Amino acid sequence: MSRPLKTVIVNGSLHRPSRTQVLLDALRDTLNDQLALDVQNIELVSLLPELGAALSTDALPAHAHQAIKAIEQADFLIVGSPIFRAGIPGLLKHLFDLVDMNALNGTPVLLAATGGSQRHALVIEHQLRPLFSFFQALTLPIGVYATPEDIQDGEVTNAALQQHIQRTVDLAVPVLHSIQTRLPLQNSVLEAQAA
Repeated sequence: MSRPLKTVIVNGSLHRPSRTQVLLDALRDTLNDQLALDVQNIELVSLLPELGAALSTDALPAHAHQAIKAIEQADFLIVGSPIFRAGIPGLLKHLFDLVDMNALNGTPVLLAATGGSQRHALVIEHQLRPLFSFFQALTLPIGVYATPEDIQDGEVTNAALQQHIQRTVDLAVPVLHSIQTRLPLQNSVLEAQAA
């Protein structure tokens, strides 16, 4: 038996509520059906305005510094971004500029994005995947992209997108399960220390 994956979900949206959060919630729920996850949500909007003014982690308030530490210590990241004018928000990139460059080495990352049309779907491949390649993270093979037509009333309503989410999770689970089985059991470590 292994411990739940310490999963950090990063929502790069500057709005609340957001379609990006709906997509991230759908991914989380589908993953939760197959894996034990210990989830922490980080919303970019909750780190404003201090994040934008910080040139180093030393300049961050405690809650923003804790968000960076959570990202650095995660077993698994799910990162979602809205796409504006064919790009991710600069503040999302800035958040990861403050992450230690060695902290995500080998960490699996599931990428997701939302945009106004299918024209921006490749931003996952052209901006998000290279960002995490810099960190030598293990980006999972399929990203998930959604448009306003796919999400209605706070839910993923498009059947094709729901199937794509399921297929993405089905491909991710063997990788995540392999990592999960190698994680030390927190209780076993505590019991060994107490003995």
